[in-house]
Amino acid sequence: MTESSREKSKREVIAVLNQARGMELHAISQYMNQHYTLDNMDYGELAKNVKLIAIDEMRHAEMFAERIKELAGEPTSDPAAKVLKGQKPEQAFAHDSGLEDDTIAKYNEFVLVCRENGDSTTQKLFEQIIDEEQLHLNYFDNVRDHIKELGAAYLARIAGTPSTTGGYSKGFVLAQSAQ
Repeated sequence: MTESSREKSKREVIAVLNQARGMELHAISQYMNQHYTLDNMDYGELAKNVKLIAIDEMRHAEMFAERIKELAGEPTSDPAAKVLKGQKPEQAFAHDSGLEDDTIAKYNEFVLVCRENGDSTTQKLFEQIIDEEQLHLNYFDNVRDHIKELGAAYLARIAGTPSTTGGYSKGFVLAQSAQ
């Protein structure tokens, strides 16, 4: 029995959705690890924002899983990469900028896969998430550049700031839009 064109298209879209979900699962673990490290180093403001970004990534992973299920697929639970532990702030924010930049590039490729397979719903989902990933990239780039230019003075200004995000948090993107 041969696979129909529709089935093949659905399979290709599910494959990129699962690849994206694995990338989000990695980002969640990476950013939460950094949140704990930054909080332990008493960089509360940085820790708080990295945690909020991780929550955004959790929402993205869930959005991808829901779309995969709508297409009758099985959402992956495997992260795309291993977590790098013990990063200093100088390393973490440069690393995170790279992760977000790579994610945006990959998701733009996935938009094309969706378009080629006639799935405008999944295409719109990727486009929405790309916009949110761009906000993350802008934040990570900004912090990375401040650390690079100002070094210890910048980090000293942040030392001792609160890291609490309160009870339930909507994540970084939704918190920014509420301001």
